[in-house]
Amino acid sequence: MINPAFEPYLRLARENPEPSPLSVSTEERRSAFRNEARAFRGDIPAEVDTRDCVLPLEGRELSARLYIPQGDEGRGLVVYFHGGSFVVGDIETHDWLCRRLAYDTNMRFLSIDYRLAPEHPFPAALDDAVDTLRYVSAHRTEFAASESRLIAMGDSAGANLVTVASRLLRDDEFDLAAQVLIYPTLGPELVTDSAHRFATGYFVNLDYLRYDYRQYLGEFGDHTDPRVTPLLCSDLAGVAPAIVVVAECDPLRDEGVAYAGLLGHFQVPVEILEAEGMVHGFLEMGGVVPEALAIVDDLAEHLQRLVSATP
Repeated sequence: MINPAFEPYLRLARENPEPSPLSVSTEERRSAFRNEARAFRGDIPAEVDTRDCVLPLEGRELSARLYIPQGDEGRGLVVYFHGGSFVVGDIETHDWLCRRLAYDTNMRFLSIDYRLAPEHPFPAALDDAVDTLRYVSAHRTEFAASESRLIAMGDSAGANLVTVASRLLRDDEFDLAAQVLIYPTLGPELVTDSAHRFATGYFVNLDYLRYDYRQYLGEFGDHTDPRVTPLLCSDLAGVAPAIVVVAECDPLRDEGVAYAGLLGHFQVPVEILEAEGMVHGFLEMGGVVPEALAIVDDLAEHLQRLVSATP
């Protein structure tokens, strides 16, 4: 059952539905997403400093923002990949969440402005995720203490990039301490029970998400490729320990639960956090929904424990 705190926002969204992506430009959608993020921002923790930077990857540069909590304990550096169905979202839309998590965990966060579709179709965003993690690992002292553990975190589309990158880097014996997957989207088929139950009216319109997957994939048509649909991966043994966050009233809930089960099948340490009564994107609403903020803080505690327990 939906948490009552979300009812006013859901009612407003239903009375003012998001226009079809076919009827507005991509830039208009991105602007609307930024405006929505600003509306949900809470108080900004004063105890977190920031530094904008540029990552010089092969053949391109990516903007990034480093969050430095005043209580930085030097234990972890979290590389964050924002959500937005591979088409919208940027550093600014997830600024509040990264600040809050940096404050809660006393870890540094590095938020990445990876390339978006349709201008940069698959595998551009995935290449950005993989190459970013490699670059940050090789230049760790530019961003954090040399002994800081490297963690990859993302929400929604960003979580898809994180878990695929985690698997690809495993084959390079890459030292990744943990992966944190927040209400991940794990393939374009979207046929689970939760996808049917919450297909519309809960902040995610699955028809629009399917459209965005088409934008993301471009001419790449193989949905069975595990880089596109991680749920179809045949071998996850040895990937980084995981935290998977799912929301009860999210069309992507069942995918997240299934993927946590798949990780467990391959003996990967995994912890699943199910947020009762929550909707897709609820963590970004922590500034206006106290119950969501409590789960942001709880996630931070789980991440601290995971990093402390990782050898």
